[in-house]
Amino acid sequence: MVKSDGWIKRRGTGMIEPFHPEKVKKGISFGVSSYGYDFTLSEEFLIFMGKGPVSPKKIRDADFEKFSGTVCTIPPNSFILGRSAEYFRIPRDIMGICFGKSTYARCGIIVNVTPLEPEWEGNITVQIANLASAEGEVYAGEGIAQIVFLGAGEVCEKSYRDLAGKYQSSRGIILPR
Repeated sequence: MVKSDGWIKRRGTGMIEPFHPEKVKKGISFGVSSYGYDFTLSEEFLIFMGKGPVSPKKIRDADFEKFSGTVCTIPPNSFILGRSAEYFRIPRDIMGICFGKSTYARCGIIVNVTPLEPEWEGNITVQIANLASAEGEVYAGEGIAQIVFLGAGEVCEKSYRDLAGKYQSSRGIILPR
């Protein structure tokens, strides 16, 4: 979404809280980018410790170790769950797509691509995979992924809220439901 078409105008509506109106280049950058927003990680993590098979129908809280801190270590060839420090409220005429940052990808640390549907709101639960054979690190309070915002020509017929989406108003890290 182009700034002149409403990105800056919408920032006062609570679409992203907390909101950083400029690119912050401290550590791994975050804040407003050309067509989106680079969000940060909170200090809350779940480190996968379970044994297979891994399935969205079978995964349990017991499969994860809770961790709180500014640096989270990801075991080799494994993953963690984290969440955005920001709370998002996506307008009905906007769609967001979450992409990992290339800074992490260059180290073998990948963020799952996921959509933010019109009228979804909450903290983003983000899956962060370490594809390397060595431990990886991610940093709370620094950028982890970018949301690219796409403006619709028309308002959607049915939003995430209308469909009573199961992850609506997410707070914290949410396991598959």
